Amino acid sequence: MIPHLPPLRLTGATVLRDGAMQDRTVAIADGRIGAGPFPAVDLSGYYILPGIIDLHGDAFERHMAPRPRAPFPMETGLAATDRDAAANGITTAWLAQSWSWEGGVRSPDYAEALLQAFALYRPQALTDLRIQIRYETHEHDSADRLLMAVERYGLDYVIFNNHLDEAMEMRTIAPHDFAGWAAKHGRSAEEHWQIVREAQNRAREVPRRLCKLAEAFDSHGVAYGSHDDPDGETREMFSMLGAKICEFPTSFQAASVAKAVGDPVLLGAPNVVRGGSQAGNISAMSLIRAGKCDALVSDYYYPALSHAAFALVDQGVLDLPAAWAMISEKPAEILRLPDRGRIAPGKRADLTIIDKATRRVEGTISAGRLTFLAGSAAHRFVTGEAQIRLAAE
Repeated sequence: MIPHLPPLRLTGATVLRDGAMQDRTVAIADGRIGAGPFPAVDLSGYYILPGIIDLHGDAFERHMAPRPRAPFPMETGLAATDRDAAANGITTAWLAQSWSWEGGVRSPDYAEALLQAFALYRPQALTDLRIQIRYETHEHDSADRLLMAVERYGLDYVIFNNHLDEAMEMRTIAPHDFAGWAAKHGRSAEEHWQIVREAQNRAREVPRRLCKLAEAFDSHGVAYGSHDDPDGETREMFSMLGAKICEFPTSFQAASVAKAVGDPVLLGAPNVVRGGSQAGNISAMSLIRAGKCDALVSDYYYPALSHAAFALVDQGVLDLPAAWAMISEKPAEILRLPDRGRIAPGKRADLTIIDKATRRVEGTISAGRLTFLAGSAAHRFVTGEAQIRLAAE
């Protein structure tokens, strides 16, 4: 475990506190935001912002297997993911792992192997990493196994997902893509189609099983929601089930229903940065302008989180405190993490240090531990009054 930084004050920076950008000092002691006449590090020319909280990211998949046929040990992939997150100002992150009939790296077997590797790695993690399970609604025979995994590994976040309709449509209009999807998971197109058909033939079992899972999640304190809701009716159905988190709605109607019933809406930060969805779905920026989004997530690219916040500022959609809240304070509220998401006395010392001129992350502090340091900020820590001895490797 990386030791806490010694008590210190970060001075001279512009700090996001109490919903406003303020020129003031941030004091850290014993892993918390505190107060005291501690040694100082001058961070003039920097922003100090609450640590980024990422509720959904699958960038870890590329660290596990940089190429589809070139997997590396899971521990290596987790360590690389951890450092990638820290280098982008992230202090808490959920890795989105599928639990699906699709097989391969999305199978229940692979998910459990990842959970086992993660349990061994987590004590040495820089970032507060956690696992989100994306449960395919038509994965028919492993619901009890999932619940055992929830208990065994303390899982706290599950998302319901349905790729079955997409698979059936793809086979009809894009058979080459369907064959590629099958090959990615180690099957022929015909084998994959047979599994799809079997799952569809048992569709009547889905509602009862989802109700059973929802009841179990409630009893275990698991947050849950749904992914890629295509319309308002689907979002309403999941909301009535108790799956209140609306992740990546693909239509204005789905997002509107979520907001009408008080369900938080999560959208992808890459969609904001790139000006649209890579999958051709609704523009995240349009939903944000309409007040239909609560939080942004990394999706497949960690750097997009901070970049998206500044994009919202540059385009006049939100000011920096409101934009940054979508990747810090709001995610903390959604996943019930009262100890983080804001810079305030007694909160975890989770901080993202950004150069004002370049907008690059140059420092990350997670629970008072230095997890990333680079550029001029590193020079300030090494040569400043505090003369901080680097503990993060």
